[in-house]
Amino acid sequence: MDAWTLVHAWHRRFEGKRILHGTAHDVLMAAPVLGDYFKAVGVIPASRHGVSAALQEGRDVVVWPGGEQDAMRSWSKRDKAVLAGRKGFVRQAIRSGVPIVPVATTGGHDTVFVLSEGRSLARWSGLNKRLRGATMPIISGFPFPLAVEILPMHIPLPAKIRTEILEPIMVDSDPDRVNDAAYVDAIYEQVESAIQAGMDRLAQRRRFPIFG
Repeated sequence: MDAWTLVHAWHRRFEGKRILHGTAHDVLMAAPVLGDYFKAVGVIPASRHGVSAALQEGRDVVVWPGGEQDAMRSWSKRDKAVLAGRKGFVRQAIRSGVPIVPVATTGGHDTVFVLSEGRSLARWSGLNKRLRGATMPIISGFPFPLAVEILPMHIPLPAKIRTEILEPIMVDSDPDRVNDAAYVDAIYEQVESAIQAGMDRLAQRRRFPIFG
């Protein structure tokens, strides 16, 4: 839910004159109704081509490097930055010559309780091969006390979602840096640390597990 609230807050801040293009996993973009809705409101596939084209046109793009592993991480890791070791966003910033603006957020994982990330279930079902889905989360929420959720089906529980847009991290626009593993790792770790520090600050403001 933090993705929805971020885009909504951006829309209100710029009065709809500056669109923030979110990115979505193949599972969501391929969904019959939800995928069509995403495309209609400006969501783009989380792919190099889609993101590169939007940035080249001077558009604002938000990516979630951890993808479904971050979005559906277990409730016990709700205040942990999960980028899942995916460093494509760093290489994308280098190729496109844009800075990385980290975003820290807490509270989204209080809107549903992910009891298990269901990694073994994803492998057994073949979801990880067909749609690059690493998880098939087992959730507890409303109206389902217990369910396996591939697409969003629950109604979010009331929670206070706090978001902080952090200081930009500049990257070298030299295209050769894309193949410099040490440099990419250093930027990745800098982004991850910034997000985690921001989440730690925001988590300290939480008073209750659900209502925030």
